[in-house]
Amino acid sequence: MAGGGSSDVAESSLSCARCGKPANLQCPKCVELKLPREGAAFCTQDCFKASWSSHKSVHAKAKFSAPGSGNTDGPLGSDDWLYCLKKGQARTPKLPNFEWTGTLRPYPISKKRLVPNQIDQPDWAIDIKTSEQIGRMRETCRIGREVLDAAARAIRPGVTTDEIDAVVHEATIAAVQSGQLIGLSVNMPQDSSGKNVAFEDIHLLSIITFSPSLAARRSVNEVICHGIPDARKLEDGDIVNVDVSVYYKGVHGDLNETFFVGNVDEASQKLVQCTYECLEKAISIVKPGVRFREVGEVISRHASMSGLSVAKSYCGHGIGELFHCAPNIPHYARNKAVGVMKAGQTFSIEPMINSGVWRDRMWPDGWTDVTADGKRSAQFEHTLLVTETGVEVLTARLPTSPNVFPWLKS
Repeated sequence: MAGGGSSDVAESSLSCARCGKPANLQCPKCVELKLPREGAAFCTQDCFKASWSSHKSVHAKAKFSAPGSGNTDGPLGSDDWLYCLKKGQARTPKLPNFEWTGTLRPYPISKKRLVPNQIDQPDWAIDIKTSEQIGRMRETCRIGREVLDAAARAIRPGVTTDEIDAVVHEATIAAVQSGQLIGLSVNMPQDSSGKNVAFEDIHLLSIITFSPSLAARRSVNEVICHGIPDARKLEDGDIVNVDVSVYYKGVHGDLNETFFVGNVDEASQKLVQCTYECLEKAISIVKPGVRFREVGEVISRHASMSGLSVAKSYCGHGIGELFHCAPNIPHYARNKAVGVMKAGQTFSIEPMINSGVWRDRMWPDGWTDVTADGKRSAQFEHTLLVTETGVEVLTARLPTSPNVFPWLKS
């Protein structure tokens, strides 16, 4: 409630902040903050109450500018933080409390400036593939499929993931017989083109001087992604994700599947099948005009119905002459992905579904990512082309692909 002023003379010279009539009441909060009386005086309690919704913003600005708030007197105030506060998720954003290191303060940021469509955009912009590029991607993705199928045939208890990596390497070389092909995987650190960067504790293949080509070793059981092939033998009951990425004729192809090793428990079977279904349902909505953010909604809905969670640290991505480029495609619900699908775009969708919590943790090797609770995770991935009427799965299974998934046999 508005309170009385301390001086009858001062009060008589004040005007109501709402109606302009002579005022003798003052906002108690303004008095507490020692704010100027002009603009804080009211003629009646009714005027004070009617003005409260707009008047209280004065208090917030005063708190931000008060000693100890980190701000200094001058033309800057809380308005300069509005661009920051609007980003907050709280219904009533909190003012920042920051100790400025110098005299510089943030000012309001203007709206994003648009570049005309006729101007060439940099390589991180979403590009529309030409028919010639699409033809090369079809060829590259088919090679990737054949290589992944070769790995699937080699998976059984007692085989090391390093041995599976050797199978992938030989299948890749045989498929192309070209020195310009690089068999690689997202399990290795890469440069901007997707080529693997030397990793000092990883065996380097002498033929093509890049690191191993397959993400199998630690993509076992609780590994979400980025496992490194090694001498661990696959055990009966394991699940293992094999991720193959092929670079051929200047373009990339990317796909992966999660396989059963021997006799797998029912919970793991349901996890792998649900992950497969999540990818299939996401692919089913791909067509021109669909928002990229809808992919995550579809995947999350299906996973949650089975009591499973969606890993959030990794996403699908644009692919072509660059291995990772726009768009980013999150797999979880209520994501902030921007843009809509257009004919000629190529990208991957690769949901990682966990039995327990969605949170992840990195191993000390700085690359292997595992579930935070140690429960199992599965993943499937395809490289896709948006067509005029829908979608083409460039890494689709072939008639010769091994029949390893029980739900496909029926």
